[in-house]
Amino acid sequence: MSERASGTNGQSNWGTRSTRAGEARRVTAEQATPALPPEVTARWQARFRTPRVSLPDWAEEAPHRNLYSSDVSGVVEQYAWDRGSGAHRQVTDRPNGTLVATLSPDGETIWWFADDDGDEFGVWMTQPFEGGEDAVAVPEVGPAYPAGLEVGRSLVAIGRSTDDGSELWLAPHGGAPRVVYRHPDPASVDALTRDDELLVISHSEHGDPRYPALRVLRTVDDAVVAEKWDGDGLGLHALEFAPQPGDRRLLVGHERRGREELLVWDVAADTETEIVLDLPGDVTAGWYPDGSALLVGHDHAARTELYRYDLVSGALERVETPPGVVRGATARPDGTVELAWSNSERPPVIRRADGPVVLSVSDQEPPAAYPVEDRWVPGPGGDVHALLVRPQGPAPYATAFLVHGGPEAADDDSYRARRAAYVDAGYAVVHVNYRGSTGYGSTWRDALTGRPGLTELEDIGAVYDALVAEGVVDPSRALLTGGSWGGFLTLLGLGTQPERWAAGIAEVPVADYLAAYEDEMEGLRAYDRALFGGSPDEVRDVYVRSSPITYVDAVAAPVLVVAGANDPRCPIRQIHNYLAGLEELGKEHEVYRFDAGHGSLVIEETIRQVEIALAFALRHVKP
Repeated sequence: MSERASGTNGQSNWGTRSTRAGEARRVTAEQATPALPPEVTARWQARFRTPRVSLPDWAEEAPHRNLYSSDVSGVVEQYAWDRGSGAHRQVTDRPNGTLVATLSPDGETIWWFADDDGDEFGVWMTQPFEGGEDAVAVPEVGPAYPAGLEVGRSLVAIGRSTDDGSELWLAPHGGAPRVVYRHPDPASVDALTRDDELLVISHSEHGDPRYPALRVLRTVDDAVVAEKWDGDGLGLHALEFAPQPGDRRLLVGHERRGREELLVWDVAADTETEIVLDLPGDVTAGWYPDGSALLVGHDHAARTELYRYDLVSGALERVETPPGVVRGATARPDGTVELAWSNSERPPVIRRADGPVVLSVSDQEPPAAYPVEDRWVPGPGGDVHALLVRPQGPAPYATAFLVHGGPEAADDDSYRARRAAYVDAGYAVVHVNYRGSTGYGSTWRDALTGRPGLTELEDIGAVYDALVAEGVVDPSRALLTGGSWGGFLTLLGLGTQPERWAAGIAEVPVADYLAAYEDEMEGLRAYDRALFGGSPDEVRDVYVRSSPITYVDAVAAPVLVVAGANDPRCPIRQIHNYLAGLEELGKEHEVYRFDAGHGSLVIEETIRQVEIALAFALRHVKP
């Protein structure tokens, strides 16, 4: 629940541009079109419009039946693919798109999550793989935020989260659904054995959802079979059970040595085997279908490697992929590995590790983008990893600092259409993997606890200062922008570092943390309590210290705010509070609001938002 960056978007949009207190007017995308040559505009928009696909999911007992998401219709929807016949079929068709879906093990049924206008609150639906009517999957399980789904052969486990906390349900085929777990703190459904006899849930009864514990339940009677928790500050993540009936080995991610590593927990014997790999970064993994090996993903310094780890011999063999980022990988029953790959210059492709393209929905290929340069900069908490992209021409450059959301995420060497759009417009782009980012160890990720926002901005400031001193960044032409947590950092940076920034663009941000806490989904409240050290009633001064609205009077640069009306993660009321503060103080600002949630699955809406952001940037920070 820590990640604030996801969601959907709507069709109805309006914008407000306010240059002084009491002076406002509507602004449309057409009025905000940046003064770029037509061929430049066409190039950056083509990167968004070229259809994409996700790595196909496949049914365990019918691997020819596949499910993937694509924006080929202009909206991200779900598609069924029968590899035997070669037939593709659109499964969902909704104005704001459909992001989450899965297949039943026999491949007969598609499960997909239906929310309203991007608010992430809804129910699970089912549809036959061959097509047919949609139906509410388990009517007894009411609408909620999703908290995990495991579809078995004889039952299904469903997690739901509401303002009252977490409920985890078991629904046997032909039997009455029942609640097997209920708690005010976050919990989720994580993994189910292939014979449906054991269910693993994660919970935060100890009070910190950032570091979950695991519990194994027997599905026949809901009895607790086993428990595992590594203690305060050490999370455990159930990845999946071994892929054979009767096999009780559970693959688990742990952090015992300060980074994400792996172990295999034999739940029946209650024994575990740590998998110690001589790799410097974080690792995750999935099973090969025969259970003899693991497909390991290794993330380090903004790039991904893949390996095959033999569980008997302990041999670690590299699965060759080009340098870049793997967004997902799976080992098929025939032993081949399929993956979703891109790098900063080349667009995403779904391919086999040995080369052939597996899935494409278009003959078009988007324009190439730009290479990233690595920078390691001394910061107050250690060396900070940053990525730099240069435009044409000599330095120093007008520069856009594009800061990522999360905060537990990271910027990397993948293809980013938004990054490339800024470079097309003439800006250098800088990404900063500040303290709080994943991929640099647990200590780095957790360093913002008790001081969120201000900690990350120290690292952003250190990179800014280093690149100014190097002669790369023009200090009079630096723009700060980001979405979700990155939007929060943008507004906070404009107020706490006003001397650095010539303009700011904050998309779906936290702007008033006290009001955001009151209105956000309960899972995020629990995360915030852990991050800040308590609720606003307990540590109000910590929230006030890290809230952008506290520093609104110090904002000196013009600011654009993009907000979703139905956003459950960064709710609209707290953004209105911040905008009212700007208005009252006569601060130059513009607003673009869309009638949906925490982002956009509608491609033309995404283009509209980037268009408005570029127009704002070009007016206030000249390349």
